[in-house]
Amino acid sequence: MAIPNDADKRKEVRPVICYPNETLPDPDLRELDKSKKTLTLIKKIVVEPREGACFSVKSGQFFRIISSKGPQVGDLNLWAENNLNEKFYSGKTRALHGSHVSTGDRLWSNFPQLRPMATITADTLDWYGIDKYGGSVHDVIGTRCDPYTNKLLSGSDYDNCCHSNLTRALAKYMNLEIFEAEQFVHDVLNVFMCTGFTRDTGQYFMKASPVRPGDYLEFFAEINLIVGLSACPGGDCSSKHSSNEASCYPLEVEIYENLSKRKLYRTEPVPNSYSGCHGTTN
Repeated sequence: MAIPNDADKRKEVRPVICYPNETLPDPDLRELDKSKKTLTLIKKIVVEPREGACFSVKSGQFFRIISSKGPQVGDLNLWAENNLNEKFYSGKTRALHGSHVSTGDRLWSNFPQLRPMATITADTLDWYGIDKYGGSVHDVIGTRCDPYTNKLLSGSDYDNCCHSNLTRALAKYMNLEIFEAEQFVHDVLNVFMCTGFTRDTGQYFMKASPVRPGDYLEFFAEINLIVGLSACPGGDCSSKHSSNEASCYPLEVEIYENLSKRKLYRTEPVPNSYSGCHGTTN
């Protein structure tokens, strides 16, 4: 096809932010930081390499995902504790906050609720920013490694992809059959993963995560949550995933609660107030 005469002019049009987020509810990080000064560690969980785990975090508690033994990325799912149909919506979180998230950003639930499920309150990798390749950490652009795409591209079966790990973990936690649990597993927050899009072909890429033992990503639970976490078979995702070739390490989770008299009292976010009529009169 011929290139139009005004091609350069069309390409020079300045972009417009789709969803200006200045009117989003303030997460009030100052008050959350005050609350953290009197936290008590109440539970520790270890997610073994190439495995997944589910656990509950109550509204008002904090939880940390920690790189403990070596560079390792994790895939994170969230569900409302009393309703698996309300789950983390990576696409809308990306639209509201950007392709990668960090301190002060929130993880939003799907329609019709569209409310904050968790707020990121600390990130030891916030120094990384965006590198010369366009890469950054903690992305909400990838989906999750899964056995279906692996079968499509390689022709082989592999059962420890993050999708399968999360499916097994949710089935065990909720006492569901595998096929029942799978329908609730959804696109993830790729914790510690360093990703972006290539400048020339626009392809999703991964590169070695900058995470090191002791690094963590910390969240405040805005509602009662079921949290699912998979220790990705890609390890630090420096070469490939969906295989047993990468060096993998466990991820640790610490859950904290403010048990002091200075406990933070915070109203839980309510579901979105849109009427739900979608233009009908019924």
